[in-house]
Amino acid sequence: MEAALSRMQPASRARRALGPATGAARAASCAASPSSRRFSALSRPPPKYPGHVPLTRVERAGLAIGSSVMSLVNPYRHDLIAALGEATATPYFIYRLRDAMLADPTGRRILRLRPRITSETLSLSALRSLPANTVGRAYVGWLDREGVSPDTRSAVRYIDDEECAYVMQRYRECHDFYHAITGLPIVREGEVALKAFEFANTLLPMTGLSIFAAATLKPQERRRFLAIYLPWALRNGARSSEVINVFWEEQLERDVGQLRKELGMERPPDLRDIRKREREEKKRLKEMHAQGN
Repeated sequence: MEAALSRMQPASRARRALGPATGAARAASCAASPSSRRFSALSRPPPKYPGHVPLTRVERAGLAIGSSVMSLVNPYRHDLIAALGEATATPYFIYRLRDAMLADPTGRRILRLRPRITSETLSLSALRSLPANTVGRAYVGWLDREGVSPDTRSAVRYIDDEECAYVMQRYRECHDFYHAITGLPIVREGEVALKAFEFANTLLPMTGLSIFAAATLKPQERRRFLAIYLPWALRNGARSSEVINVFWEEQLERDVGQLRKELGMERPPDLRDIRKREREEKKRLKEMHAQGN
C-alpha cells in the first residue's frame, strides 16, 4: 500500500504544478475518451492518431476479459498482452504514468521529443562495439542472446488520448531495456518476474495481472519465483526510480552497474545460470542412475 501511494504522489504534484485549470484539463484528457460518449460499433468517431480504434465501453471490457484469459493460456502471445495492457490502462493508470513523466524533467523532455526505440533509431552494430559493461552493450547482447528485435513491439491502438498512447508505446518499447539491466531472460519465469517488477514500478494493471501466470509455471519454477524473484521484483520495483523516465538513448555508454545503482535497483540472481545448473544436475543424476542399473 505504501509503495502504491508513493507512486501516486508524482501525479498529484504534477497536477498542482500545472495549476487548477491546466491540471484539470490534462486530468480529463485521458479519462475523457470517445468510449465515455455514447456511440456504437457501427458509428465510431474518427481516429485520433494513425491506427487508433475507438472502443465502446462494452468492447473495451470484452477486450480486457478475453485478452486476459487467453494471455494466461499462452503468455507468449504478445499481441494479446498488448491488447490487455491498453484495455486496462485507461482512464486512471496510463494517466498516472503520464503525470509521473510530467513531474520529472527527463520525463517531460521525453514527452516533448517523443523518441522511438527501433532498429532504425538505434545502431545495433555500433552498440555491439561498446565496452561490455555499458548499457548499450548489455541491451544489444540481450537482444542477440534471446533472438529478439526492437521492432517487434505492437503499435498502440486502443488508448484514446494521443499523448497517453505515446506513453504506452514508450513503456512497451523500453521493456527490453528492463530485461537487459536486470538480466532476466524471456523464458516464462523471467517474463513473470519482470512483469512483477513493472507492476510495482508503474502500477499498470496488465503487469499485475501477468503475475497470475506464475500458476502456469512448473512446480520447481513456481517455488523459485515465490521465494526469490517475486520478493526481488516487488522490493526493487517499489523503491527504484520510475523507469519510464529513463532516456535510454542517452544512457547507452553508461556503466550498467552505475545506472542500476542510480535507479536504486539490485540485479536479481542470474536466472539463466540457475536453470543451467539445474539442467546439469538433472543430467548428472540421470547418468548416475543409469550407471547404477
